[in-house]
Amino acid sequence: MNAELVGISIYVIGMLFMGYYVSKRIKTDDDYFLAGRSLGPFLATFSIFATWFGAETCIGTAGSVYTHGLAGSRADPFGYSICIFIMAIFFAKVLWRKKITTIPDLFRERFSPNVEKLAAIIIIPSSIIWAGAQIRAFGQIIHSTTDFGVTMAVSVAAGVVIFYTVFGGLLADAYNDLIQGFAIIAGLIFLLIAIVMANGGVEASLHMIDPGKLTFRGAGDISIWAKLEVWMVPILGSVMSQELVSRVVASKSPEVASNSAWRAGFIYLFVGSIPVLIGLMGPMQLPNLSSPETLMPVLAKMHLSYIFYIGFVGALVSAILSTVDSTLLSASAVASHNLLYPFFGEKTLSERKKVIIARSTVLISGVIAYGIAFSSESIISLVELASTLGGPTVLVITVFALYIPKGNATSAMVGMVSSVVVWVLTNFFIEVDSPVLLTVGVCAAGYLITLPFVAPPKMGHNVAVVE
Repeated sequence: MNAELVGISIYVIGMLFMGYYVSKRIKTDDDYFLAGRSLGPFLATFSIFATWFGAETCIGTAGSVYTHGLAGSRADPFGYSICIFIMAIFFAKVLWRKKITTIPDLFRERFSPNVEKLAAIIIIPSSIIWAGAQIRAFGQIIHSTTDFGVTMAVSVAAGVVIFYTVFGGLLADAYNDLIQGFAIIAGLIFLLIAIVMANGGVEASLHMIDPGKLTFRGAGDISIWAKLEVWMVPILGSVMSQELVSRVVASKSPEVASNSAWRAGFIYLFVGSIPVLIGLMGPMQLPNLSSPETLMPVLAKMHLSYIFYIGFVGALVSAILSTVDSTLLSASAVASHNLLYPFFGEKTLSERKKVIIARSTVLISGVIAYGIAFSSESIISLVELASTLGGPTVLVITVFALYIPKGNATSAMVGMVSSVVVWVLTNFFIEVDSPVLLTVGVCAAGYLITLPFVAPPKMGHNVAVVE
């Protein structure tokens, strides 16, 4: 075993121990999924930041910018930062006051159990695919720092993250997020400083950047709709992701939920700009790199001392562990809370049995994510697929559920089913410039077109009042 792998192993073992130690406080599924709704400003802020700041930001974005220039950063970090700000402005306080565990809970209360179940079926694959992207990135790190082949590296990565997540819970994840957040911020800053110093200073480093790369206009953009689509994938696809919603509703108060999202968004934007800078300088430092996604680990190995290199790789690993933990927990929360508990009879299940079901679902989700990690050649493509699968549909129905008093279960079902059909058609059969925007439009139209034919909801008091 080489020295790098020893260092990474020690770091990972430390994270695993932290997760296991905190997990002993888990007594109920509310403890497991929402940390007992006890997150304060510090934990909530860094949990949102660290959960979002995963492989696609550290590795995928740097590689994408290396290839496409600033156009490769439209989704991440800029689109995802806007996504977090939208949550802070429009949804954080309202969702917290609903006292829900998952978004399908809201749909059950506002519409019906059938709408709840359909939403769960739409949401679960998105979280699992996102976990697959993180596992792939973890494998890339192990592959680039050890003698392991890609298959072995991804297999080791999957085993570690599944074990970590099954024992953990949101509280364990939040404490690790705090450590991981500081680790990734320090790691990226140290790497950027090392690269700039090796290049001869700030001015020399900036001169290395090709001016032609400093545009958000992608070479493949055909129309204004195609350009807009790239921005809308993270924004419309991730605002209502269970990963983000869980942090909001796990906060101590609505003010903590909203303010933490604001802070996390600004931290994300600042720290996420570092991989963008490194990606812009990359072509001059490592021209003709065969695998752009390895840019960050390779540069770290070139420019950092052994101790700092191990710290940087550990920071990348911690960021990925945090995101995988959150995505697998989200898939488990929706599957358990909205599908399995009702199936087994929620009122007859003890809290211990609920936690067992939750952990079993995490294990199954992790195994599926491991298989998905081999299904794509790009981390970014996996993340984009996760963002477009169900996210825009859930966002539209959530807006109607929270803010529009008209419409009932029929409206929601028509909107959701029609948008899923459009998603399938545009992803597998018909090529269009803006499938996400089309999906959103069809979902909203499907909901609205039923309004003249449906009775007002009996539970109109559940519709939020805009403050």
